[in-house]
Amino acid sequence: MTGFIPFSREQAFLLPPDAKDWLPADDVAHFVVAAVDRVPLGAFAVRPIPGGKAQYHPRLLLALLIYCYANGIFSSRRIERATHRDIGVRYVAANLHPDHDTIAAFRRANRAAFEAAFLQVLLLARESGLLRLGTVSIDGTKLDANASKIRSVRYDRAKALRVRLAADITDLTNRAEAADAEAQPDPQALPAEIARREALKAKLDAACARLEAEARAEAEAARPEYDAKRAAYEAKTGRRGRPPKPPKDDPPPERQSNLTDPDSALMRRSDAHEYRQAYNAQAVVCAEGSQLILATGVVATSADAPSFAATILGMEGGIGLPQTVLADTGFASGEAVAALEAHGIEPLVAIGRTQPHRAYDFRPPPQPRTPRRITEPWRLAMVAKLETPNAKARYARRKQTVEPVFGTIKSALGFTRFHLRGLAKVTSEWTLVALAYNCRRLHNLRLAA
Repeated sequence: MTGFIPFSREQAFLLPPDAKDWLPADDVAHFVVAAVDRVPLGAFAVRPIPGGKAQYHPRLLLALLIYCYANGIFSSRRIERATHRDIGVRYVAANLHPDHDTIAAFRRANRAAFEAAFLQVLLLARESGLLRLGTVSIDGTKLDANASKIRSVRYDRAKALRVRLAADITDLTNRAEAADAEAQPDPQALPAEIARREALKAKLDAACARLEAEARAEAEAARPEYDAKRAAYEAKTGRRGRPPKPPKDDPPPERQSNLTDPDSALMRRSDAHEYRQAYNAQAVVCAEGSQLILATGVVATSADAPSFAATILGMEGGIGLPQTVLADTGFASGEAVAALEAHGIEPLVAIGRTQPHRAYDFRPPPQPRTPRRITEPWRLAMVAKLETPNAKARYARRKQTVEPVFGTIKSALGFTRFHLRGLAKVTSEWTLVALAYNCRRLHNLRLAA
């Protein structure tokens, strides 16, 4: 006869009296708590409240966020619920239960604390001998914004809708005044309709203003180049061809702006993928074996090259500058390469297609294309360097270092969509995600050492 272990749900206490004994000794919660204790209190944004109820300690809230993100819990409401249900979260929160509003407000306002904790974890890795700063890999990945792409509106469509809404608001206002005069039984129905249309018109007005401001800024930036071309054109003699076109102050009709998160943009991973409302999240990863994220950045464009040099050189104020940077063809920029070389950094950037068609690929082979003729001196020099056996062997480490990091964040952690809106807040959340990943990775490295 099979025997069963006796149990009783009415037993007074089942857990050990010491909260540390609730979890295994190798749980990442212990590492997170120890790492957060290194963050100085001055890095936190603490709102002074004279009198009243005491606030939660900022180190407790930071440890709570890091541990939850490291375990795939991102929503503030789910985090609040986990403080009651999850033993690990309950230990990190010290048996306290911050409400979701407190958690969300702390996450929005403490970017400096996330960056300070991010640096402290890297310094801890260096002190442990697990981090060597030599060769790094950089890449970007598209992550969905907290907005739907159907909320994106074209400039020409926004202008047409503004005219239509203005006419509808005028008509509804006249009907509301007539209803007031006749004392109809539901006088609030029309004012509600007016309010909804006025709110939508205000969003469209703001979207048009943003697009027009961006167009004016682009035109102002392109003005010196236009003036130079115009002067060269006027200095010619004989048949001079067409004069250069001046930059336009108005945005093109097809340019779009999202009404929910204006900083996000429509972008796609490649030509084979669909367009999504997203951000381009950048990560610099150690290629010396640790696979720790050393720097982060977020841009609202699908292009990687404009932020290449700024992301790498921004490491100088943190963990330090690397010796070599590995990047794919999306980061190919002569200005960025020159800026990195001026700081003593060797960039290895792919020029052209880096992944050939597989011999037994299930898809049909692509149509043959005429290879692009390379004329820029820096590109020719980079191609020659990457053809050497030493550079080719070093560059081969790029894909096996940075790509697994994005796979872990998206698949193991489950982070595929930002929960905040606006470029500044999204950048803060991406730092928090990288911090949670680093805590998990460093904890596993220390266990394996």
